[in-house]
Amino acid sequence: MAGKLKKEFIELLEKDLDFRYTVAGYLGFSEILKRLDKLEEGQEKLWKGQEKLWEEVRKLWVEVKAIREDQRKLWVEVKAIREDQRKLRASFESFGRALGVTLEDYTASVVKLMLEDMGYPDAEVGKKTLLYNNELYEVNVFCDNPLVVGEVTLYVKDLDEARREIEKLLKRVEIAEKTRDKKAVLKILAVANAPKEVMDYLKKTAKQKKIRLLYGKELMA
Repeated sequence: MAGKLKKEFIELLEKDLDFRYTVAGYLGFSEILKRLDKLEEGQEKLWKGQEKLWEEVRKLWVEVKAIREDQRKLWVEVKAIREDQRKLRASFESFGRALGVTLEDYTASVVKLMLEDMGYPDAEVGKKTLLYNNELYEVNVFCDNPLVVGEVTLYVKDLDEARREIEKLLKRVEIAEKTRDKKAVLKILAVANAPKEVMDYLKKTAKQKKIRLLYGKELMA
């Protein structure tokens, strides 16, 4: 039965042109449907991929939002720290204006003890004004015999100010040595307080310039 139908089908294809076109059209349409099915499957996979991508993008924006919020909080903290530093600096400056003379006198007492340990029990230490090239230079801590030159500051706020303090001291040492015609046995820089970065710079530079740096607890001991 199947063989007969197959034979008749082939004969119709050979003899009947309209039937042949009908079958050809059907076969072509079927192929198109198959391709459409495959295309639909591909689109479905693509949409799933896009949905996953959009989900990742959404998560990324959530993270970006969190980072921006952390940055905002960080800037608030930085602003608060800077405000605290400004208040602290103002307090030090105010304290320095009120007690600067006392700190200089206290440093002079510390230097006198240092000189006693060096074998100069009768050394007189105090303030001094030097005249050089028709200009007056105030020295916070001075001893004529042996020659000691020192500068005192309550607070050094930054590296620029630290460099100025070093230069100021070395200038007065130079003038004292020229006017007294002898070398200073001690070059003293006394700093009550400074930020860590500034204090590290002062320690390093003082060592290079052979300056005795007095600071913090060492100064107030």
